[in-house]
Amino acid sequence: MAQLDVQPKQRSPFWIWIVILLVILGVLFMLWRGCNRSYQPQALKTTDSDSTHVDTNNTSTKIAVTQPDWEAVDFELPRSTYDEITDTAIVVRGTDKYTIYGLGENVLFAEDQSTLQGGADGRLKLISASLHKRFNNAAIGVYGHTDSTGASSTNRILGAQRANAVKDWLISKGGFADAMISVHSVGEAKPIATNGTESGRQQNRSVEIVAFPADTTKN
Repeated sequence: MAQLDVQPKQRSPFWIWIVILLVILGVLFMLWRGCNRSYQPQALKTTDSDSTHVDTNNTSTKIAVTQPDWEAVDFELPRSTYDEITDTAIVVRGTDKYTIYGLGENVLFAEDQSTLQGGADGRLKLISASLHKRFNNAAIGVYGHTDSTGASSTNRILGAQRANAVKDWLISKGGFADAMISVHSVGEAKPIATNGTESGRQQNRSVEIVAFPADTTKN
């Protein structure tokens, strides 16, 4: 009878299974990370268009303030009369868009000076009362005019100083808010009379207070 030589089946080394298991786990981990990277919840996404939209909403809350056209004031308008302006030294002119109260510089200031004289108070009180009566919440501009004697740069500085002196009076004694009043130094640029005569130069030396009613500044 033939003898069968049967060898027992060899088993694979145990460490090979460990390696295979680690490789499988590594592949699964890489697949898991890849899925997480490709997924982002929609609620957390921020795009450039979203940022722009927020900025637009923020800027839309700003209020644009419309100012009068201060350069368009015509100081050669025909004279008007207001019942409350009883002093003939105050010249009133105007249109349906604005009113001008004019005072000669000799009424308010000494020659070549920018400090208000004592007699200026009474006239400025009349103008102030008229402004409160007729132009509540109006935009007010104070213009300083000079003649052409001397350097133009000097005249512009003097015009600004005199206009600022009147503005300060309107704030401290007239009851007006600083934000309502702007100062404009015209200097010798817009004469209403000839600078060739003394009477003409005197007319050109003035301070004009211009009131724009609140509703006309919206145009």
